[in-house]
Amino acid sequence: QVQLVESGGGLVQEGGSLRLSCAASGRTFSGNVMAWFRQAPGKERDFVAGSGWNAGSTYYADSVKGRFTISRDNTKNAVYLQMNSLKPEDTAVYYCAARSSAYSTISTNSDRYNYWGQGTQVTVSS
Repeated sequence: QVQLVESGGGLVQEGGSLRLSCAASGRTFSGNVMAWFRQAPGKERDFVAGSGWNAGSTYYADSVKGRFTISRDNTKNAVYLQMNSLKPEDTAVYYCAARSSAYSTISTNSDRYNYWGQGTQVTVSS
């Protein structure tokens, strides 16, 4: 079956860095828009960063712009999120998501994504 699996989360001090990985299996995602979302306890699931694979475009939430970088490696069927200058407010469960291959634009709406990973916890201490 189709599966997305996140890894790389953990505990890091304020100002530190983490690199999250999302490994896809069951099908190729070379034709899919992919994105990272995050959800803190008691809060909504928010868009973080997206990658339009076919268009070669990226888009970032204002809260992470200049600090986070989304990238992909199609030979490994994987996407990544490099997180630098981390802040306590970045603490959340981070989810990898993919749109249907029928769409080629990045969306900030989680309802537009068909495939989801189980999430990986990122905790930033002050």
